[in-house]
Formats: sequence, structure tokens, C-alpha cells
Amino acid sequence: MARFRFRLFAALAALAFVAMPAVAEELAGTLKKIRETGAITIGHRESSIPFSYLDDAQRPVGYAMDLCMKVVEAVKAELRMPGLKVNLQPVTSANRIPLMQNGTVDLECGSTTNSLKRQEQVVFGPTYFVVNITAAVKADSGIRTLADLNGKTIATTSGTTSVPLLKQYEKTAAIDVKEIYGKDHAESFLLLANDRAAAFVMDDILLAGQIANSPTPAAYRIIPESLRQEPYSMMLRRDDPQFKALVDKAVGDLMRSGEIEQIYEKWFASPIPPRGTNLNFPMTPAIKDAFASPNDKGV
Repeated sequence: MARFRFRLFAALAALAFVAMPAVAEELAGTLKKIRETGAITIGHRESSIPFSYLDDAQRPVGYAMDLCMKVVEAVKAELRMPGLKVNLQPVTSANRIPLMQNGTVDLECGSTTNSLKRQEQVVFGPTYFVVNITAAVKADSGIRTLADLNGKTIATTSGTTSVPLLKQYEKTAAIDVKEIYGKDHAESFLLLANDRAAAFVMDDILLAGQIANSPTPAAYRIIPESLRQEPYSMMLRRDDPQFKALVDKAVGDLMRSGEIEQIYEKWFASPIPPRGTNLNFPMTPAIKDAFASPNDKGV
């Protein structure tokens, strides 16, 4: 009888093993962490309009958030976890990479430039936007070019690629500026608005978002000159090919199907919260190329 019970137990155990989803045997890295914890943590920004920012109900919304939620749906399907919990973790330009590396966040959804230097610490999904680094100034300031910033105080956001680019420009263009830093884009723009800085150096679309949501948009202008063109992507941990492949496929499918164009239209060519402002920012040739040929090339 004891032998029969042992054989029955062994048979049932074998059946249970076979019935388990194959993915459970092979999970590693971020997907394994998500399955074990029952949650995925999304890193989001609080003032990167219109990519990732807080609406009037203090909920994170934006273009990058919509794209990241598509990745979350892909994770739910891959792990067969429709009830997967989604945690939302605010991040800044300064702490987003450390929080990714130490496992606090699993996917960062904001306005993060995919640079070769950052690729030494993290990896990126497909490019979903392309920006030009330039400066916003007061419309009546008389500043028309980057060279006109010589001798001025310049605001930029800590931890962004704009900081080293501005320093490099100082050396090559033989200009001298004083730099002050905001902790996020809203604070940096406030330095310009309150005349503590003559310009806010940042990505053109982020400047446009801050200006459009200011009380007096007509009081500002964006210099057409560019320090550099840069790609934006989702950020994820290095050495995690399984999760990287899932992110690449989820975002790539949006591009190949054309669905990403509808999401783009929602955030860049339609009224957006909290003020119903339309940024009127049509797709540039560089953005169209990124959608046509999904890639994760950095600068």
C-alpha cells in the first residue's frame, strides 16, 4: 500500500511539473523578478511634458507612459498574469539610472536620451522620439543664437545630456556662461521665467511642453539652432536579453502596425491635460525614420 501511494504521488508530481507553463522554467532577470513579486515597477517623470508627467489628479500620464503600458500588457501576456500589479515610482534625471541598476524600477518611461555613455550602465528599447538640444529664452531678450548666450546665466536640468553638451559648446565656441541647475524641467523653466537665468537649455520638445503650459506662452521662444540631435528610448537593465527582447518586440510591433502614430497624434497634435494645450509638434523626418526602422542606436 505504501509503495502504491509513493508511485501515485510520484505520478501526480510529474503531471504537475509537465502542466507548469514552460516560461516558468526559463525565466531570468527582470521577468523572473516580476513573476516572483507579482508586480512590475515603472519609473516615471513628474514634469517631462508630454512624455511622462503628472496630470491635475497627480497621476502619471504621457506619450512614454502609454508606450510603457503596452509593454506591461506584453509582460502580462508572456507571464500569463492578467492581474499583474503595476507600481509607479517617480524618478529624476539624477537618480533614474541608479534606481534602474539597483532593481527599484524595472522599466523607465520618460524623456531619456539613449547615449553611448549611458549604454555602459543600462540598455534601451527602440527609439520612440528624436529631439534637438537647444534653448528657450524670453521673446524680448534679444537672444537669437546660442552664441548670444555668452556672458549669460543658463539654466538646465541636473543629470541630463544637455549639461556636457553645453560645456562642450562653451569650449568650441569660446563663450563663457554660468550654469545653474533645476532638479527637474519644471524647476529649470521656473529659473528662466523668474529671470534667474537668461535661457533654459534642454530638448526642444520638452521646452515646447513647458512653454505651452506656462501662463504666458507668447513670452518665450525657442532658438532654432541645435547642439545635437538625440534619440529617446525606454531604459532597462543591462545583461537581461529576455526582457530586452520582449520590450523590443512590443514597441516594434506598435511601429510596424502603425499604432504608434495614433499614440503620437494623441500627445503631440491634440489637446493634452491638464490645460487642454495642443503642442502642434508634427513628426519630423527623423522620427518617421525611427518608426519605419525600429532600432536602439545611441549617440
